[in-house]
Amino acid sequence: MIFFATLGLAAFLPELTAAIMLGGALAMVVIRIITTEQAYSAIGWKSVFLVAGMLPLGDALSKTNAAGYAAQGLLHLLGGYGPYILVAALFIVTTIATQMINGAVTAAIIGPVTVQLAHQTGTDPRALIMAVAMACSMAFITPLSHAVNVLVMSPGGYNFRDYMKVGLPLTAVLFVVVMLVLPFAWPY
Repeated sequence: MIFFATLGLAAFLPELTAAIMLGGALAMVVIRIITTEQAYSAIGWKSVFLVAGMLPLGDALSKTNAAGYAAQGLLHLLGGYGPYILVAALFIVTTIATQMINGAVTAAIIGPVTVQLAHQTGTDPRALIMAVAMACSMAFITPLSHAVNVLVMSPGGYNFRDYMKVGLPLTAVLFVVVMLVLPFAWPY
């Protein structure tokens, strides 16, 4: 009941999703559906600390204007090609970075650069950020890109090549879908 109530509330109040999910988790502990120890053990603390440690890097990129310089470099390379090529390039760069770094950390690093780039080109920042957010989810090509990939690698008998065989075509299909749908959802 708590699970369905939490999902229902989050669906109707998306701006409060984080608070609603936290409330649902707390309700499950208070009613003793799960113990405090089970709740703590379910949290991926390595990921929490990794993201928490990288968020100041994203903030520093903005405050030192390093994000602005990186955006200038990208603008210099891709400036004359228009926003569609810019979005495609951001998607590809972010997807490549996500194969080596956690997606949340990639977003924290590339996000400020993307916002600066949007302001410098007069493009809607939401469109570029959405492309980056989608690319941060493309953790299919290597087992290093997501903890779950590493977790299933050994029990499933998979190797690096297996991830590439499935991940590259899947990423290519999703790239095409994002490039076709994104301009309609968030016009440049």
